Amino acid sequence: MKKFNIWKVLDGFSASSPVSSGGAPVCPGGTIVASAGGVAAREIEIQETLTSELFQICKTVRHGFPYQPTALTFDPVQKLLAIGTRTGGVRILGRPGVDCYCQHDSGASVLQLQFLINEGALVTACADDTLHLWNLRQKRPAVLHSLKFNRERITFCHLPFQSKWLYVGTERGNTHIVNIESFVLSGYVIMWNKAIELSTKTHPGPVVHLSDSPRDEGKLLIGFETGTVVLWDLRCKRADFRTYYDEAIHSISWHHEGKQFMCSHSDGSLTMWNLKNPSRPFQITVPHGKSQRDGKKPEPCKPILKVEYKTPKNSEPFIIFSGGLSYDKASRRPSLTIMHGKSITVLEMDHPIVEFLTLCETPYPNEFQEPYAVVVLLEKDFIVVDLTQSNFPIFENPYPMDIHESPVTCTAYFADCPDLIPALYSIGAKHKKQGYSNKEWPVSGGTWTLGSQTYSEIIITGHADGSIKFWDASAITLQMLYKLKTSKVFEKPKGGEGKQSAEIVDEDPYAIQMVCWCPESRIFCIAGISAHVIIYRFSKHEATMETASLEVRLQCEVEDIITPEAETISSFPDLTSQSSSVKCQSLTSSPNTITPEGIKDSIPCLKVKARPVRMPPGYQAELVIQLVWTDGEPPQQVTSLALNSAYGLVAFGNCNGLAVVDFIQKTVLLSMGTIDLYGSSDPYQRQPRSPRRSKQFPADNICMRGLSSFYSDSKKRIRTSYQSLTELSDSPVSLELDRCKSPTSVPHSTASHNEIPSNVKAGHYSPVFYLLDNDHVNGHCTSPTSQPCSTGKRTPNTEGAKLNRRGPGRPPFRKAQSAACMEISLPVSHPEVGYASRRAMLQQLHGVSIYSHDEHHAGSYSWTEKESRENSFSRSRSSSVSSIDKESKEAITALYFMESYSRKNDGTLSPCLWVGTSLGMVLVISLTLPVTEEQRPTEPVVASPSGTVLTLKGAVLTFSSLDYNGALIHPPYEVWRDLNSSEDEKLRRRKLVNFSPSSSQDTGDYQFAVVCSEKQAKVFALPSFTCLYVHSITEASFVLRADIVTFCNSVCLACFCANGHIMALSLPSLRPLLDINYLPLTDMRIARTFCFTNGGQALYLSSPTEIQRITYSQDMCDNLQEMLGEMFTPVETPEAQNRGFLKGLFGGSGQTFDREELFGEAAAGKASRSLAQHIPGPGGIEGMKAAAGGVVGDLARARVALDERGQRLGELEDRTAAMMSSAEAFSKHAHELMLKYKDKKWYQF
Repeated sequence: MKKFNIWKVLDGFSASSPVSSGGAPVCPGGTIVASAGGVAAREIEIQETLTSELFQICKTVRHGFPYQPTALTFDPVQKLLAIGTRTGGVRILGRPGVDCYCQHDSGASVLQLQFLINEGALVTACADDTLHLWNLRQKRPAVLHSLKFNRERITFCHLPFQSKWLYVGTERGNTHIVNIESFVLSGYVIMWNKAIELSTKTHPGPVVHLSDSPRDEGKLLIGFETGTVVLWDLRCKRADFRTYYDEAIHSISWHHEGKQFMCSHSDGSLTMWNLKNPSRPFQITVPHGKSQRDGKKPEPCKPILKVEYKTPKNSEPFIIFSGGLSYDKASRRPSLTIMHGKSITVLEMDHPIVEFLTLCETPYPNEFQEPYAVVVLLEKDFIVVDLTQSNFPIFENPYPMDIHESPVTCTAYFADCPDLIPALYSIGAKHKKQGYSNKEWPVSGGTWTLGSQTYSEIIITGHADGSIKFWDASAITLQMLYKLKTSKVFEKPKGGEGKQSAEIVDEDPYAIQMVCWCPESRIFCIAGISAHVIIYRFSKHEATMETASLEVRLQCEVEDIITPEAETISSFPDLTSQSSSVKCQSLTSSPNTITPEGIKDSIPCLKVKARPVRMPPGYQAELVIQLVWTDGEPPQQVTSLALNSAYGLVAFGNCNGLAVVDFIQKTVLLSMGTIDLYGSSDPYQRQPRSPRRSKQFPADNICMRGLSSFYSDSKKRIRTSYQSLTELSDSPVSLELDRCKSPTSVPHSTASHNEIPSNVKAGHYSPVFYLLDNDHVNGHCTSPTSQPCSTGKRTPNTEGAKLNRRGPGRPPFRKAQSAACMEISLPVSHPEVGYASRRAMLQQLHGVSIYSHDEHHAGSYSWTEKESRENSFSRSRSSSVSSIDKESKEAITALYFMESYSRKNDGTLSPCLWVGTSLGMVLVISLTLPVTEEQRPTEPVVASPSGTVLTLKGAVLTFSSLDYNGALIHPPYEVWRDLNSSEDEKLRRRKLVNFSPSSSQDTGDYQFAVVCSEKQAKVFALPSFTCLYVHSITEASFVLRADIVTFCNSVCLACFCANGHIMALSLPSLRPLLDINYLPLTDMRIARTFCFTNGGQALYLSSPTEIQRITYSQDMCDNLQEMLGEMFTPVETPEAQNRGFLKGLFGGSGQTFDREELFGEAAAGKASRSLAQHIPGPGGIEGMKAAAGGVVGDLARARVALDERGQRLGELEDRTAAMMSSAEAFSKHAHELMLKYKDKKWYQF
């Protein structure tokens, strides 16, 4: 328990008093002392309960579709499913709630997966030629053993049911055998030159198939890529037969009787082979080939990549395969074909098929399989087809596999909102799709209980197609509650209208950039990429209404900035000298115009439906606010958004200025440029700029490129946002390069790193900075060819530094951004002082455009193709306020409504809007609301700058307020009411809840304001605006995300930095509580989607298709094992079917043999040590013993050993008793036999 004593006096304390950078007060004894103008000083004791022992970082659960899947397997007894990925991840799925993510340390792609059926273990084969054995009998699977092949590449693995010997095929054509228990190689090897005939002159190719015969386990079927199939007798160590086919083999499947098998080939054919006559196939079919009239072979088709031959007991066999379509139907989508008897059903898929499996009732390969479902793993989806119904419906997927249905562009995380989940679920359930199978989901393994965590959580995701999804994230699960389509508010663009309209993006014009939600009032607000803001209200009733719309004009005439030193900035200028003229331009009645010269003016980007529209229950649009074109310049995208339901106001800003809108009266209260917000308080000397040049508008640069700019230029227009996700890449390469590489694709050539056109001056050239570039990581220049980053301050009046914001050749607009992949475009001021400003990341995160359209030239340097990857992202030369880049506009980066003091030494609290800018300035906007609620719909609301200016280092990220006890003050809000309800008018009146601190003399009107920027955090005392605490969060890096959250009945400031550090600071003292290097920033997607919430939780988009949730709470880390599902459950293996005497006599049943006797060290010897290397895993017994330590570990080991000893003693006692009983029975029978033949003669026998 930490206590901080603060002697409070609100007047006379100098704002320039020194404050320590570590967050501690400067006065001796840990107190701040000042006089209060005659009021006696009082000691207020603030108790901070948070300690560093309460914090710990760990991953909790991962949701979504496995990114870039490669392999699939199923345990038919445990009912578990495993999916491997290209990045080395493994997802294990069971019943809802049983969802586990594992990651190979090497990061190598997973080639194949094999369950040890009903054993609680999994074998993975990776692209680095390593086999891993995972233990699934624990909630967090761990690797028990690894086996690294040194001289051969693994191509195929097969593990027979109830066997401990794994067959491993290699690229050289050899087959090795691995003992699963010890994970060492057997000396038994099937060499390729022994498997084929001696007369064969060519290599058979890699092993593509291995399986033991259902009829005889001592026979191994080996399929080679070139078309050779060998049935190898393991006992005799020779080939029983060899078959050859002139087409390459992709897969083989046995009939359950073991007398015949089927092969799929590269020409789209299926061949059936009989063991009695293996010289040639007895049946050749090309299912999708056109038959020739003259009896010739059908036309070849696309390869059949996999075939499965399954037999039910009471109907015709199922032949299921992927691929094999005719070449003349190139436009057809990937398909799965199901042949059942004479019927052929083709199931077309939305995405390429990665793998499929047929689920059968029995795990025994020599019985009737009884197939009941097919699991199909696609590149971006996962479906299960019901085979028991003739129309083959799919099962309803209980997993959240459609997060990426459209690329995720933003996220929000809310904890403890219990009333909203049932309301959203009841509305969303009405819109569920129909036509699913009526059977239960077949993947039902594991167990899961609700656990001790009881509070509800909601995750909101915004998408590129303008949709919003609400997810129930309670108890580490994820289930979609409700989907909102914001595009329905706008008219659909007609064909041929694109260039003539005012749209500023070619694709995805409705993409969501940020969301703002008031859970108490259920008012929801979004900001879109087309510079639009939409306000929604929640209603349980359907309504038909017209959506109101407003148009706002934000224009900023930016002058050259001469930055003063930080200590010369006055926080409180003389308000009497403040300029009273402000540029407030509302266009609610302005006509949309296009000048004769073709210059667009006062035109919004999208067209709102101007007619009554039927709105279903749920979120219904109330108001649409759009920024408009100004003098031919497109509106800049929204960089900050704030909403307050009690005030009835929404505020948003961009790089031009700030707008405040009253959504109750549907009026614009404030529309001002950022410079005008200062008035005479402006701390910067802004010199008038040269006259504007004549505007030139080349046709190819009128439209801003949208989300599709992150995809390869060679790709065609994206038809669905779902499809666009395939072209996002996580690899650290230039975003203008290959974004959708297949394993066999050839990389594009790149331009020279130092290619700069001669017609571009050094001071004007602005490269594109790629955050994913390896040359610059976390703000440090690592490339040997990159220029050094200077740390000197900018000279205010140097002629060479007075450069335009955009040199020749720069595009007029910033490219639209998605959370999956973004580029950073920033100008450089001088070649000797580094590449980008320290606000580059923040400007990119908020979508700040720093280009002015009036300076663009038509014949300028090509922008998209010749950008250099060498000029990647780096941070500022200096973190001080005095090193602000002159060419960047001052964007609004943070907004916050709260009850506070708008001016120094104000006597009363009043509604305020706190504004933060990209230059580290904090402004306070005073709001004057009507006195009574009856006057609120009619009386005007006044919003005006107060003149209060505060300064921080770096762009401002977030605000909050605390009371005099250090408790969080929640902003006032309105209680939810259904405006469409038929209830009494009194029940629909506004009810407001205010959390303002008391204004009595006992508390001295005391309040804390917490402000966090990308470099530091400050705590101000109000109304004196004294800086009580300041903490420098980072010097070498910068903060990407900061949130003030409640944690363990207290409050803290949580930060995520670009260098991967997650930090937590106490409030109000800003003591460091947590600083862990957890997540290196490898992709802008992480920066865009990372967010904290109350209760010690956070999330981010770990891949374009997956959400990773983490916790920074020690208590949750300790209890995580209870919350996770149990994957392995004790289940008895089903017994094999009883076979009749005749079937067994004539070889109808499978024959078993002792593999241990054949493959063991005694018979086969030891394998060469150089062939493979055994690596003990951290999940093995040795790793567990090394990891466990201390008294608790010793006691646990002793308890386990005691239990095992007792169990062994019990078993020994049982065996001893059984032996005694057997001995007594034998003695008795021997005695009876002796008595029977005692008196008989020899001839009587």
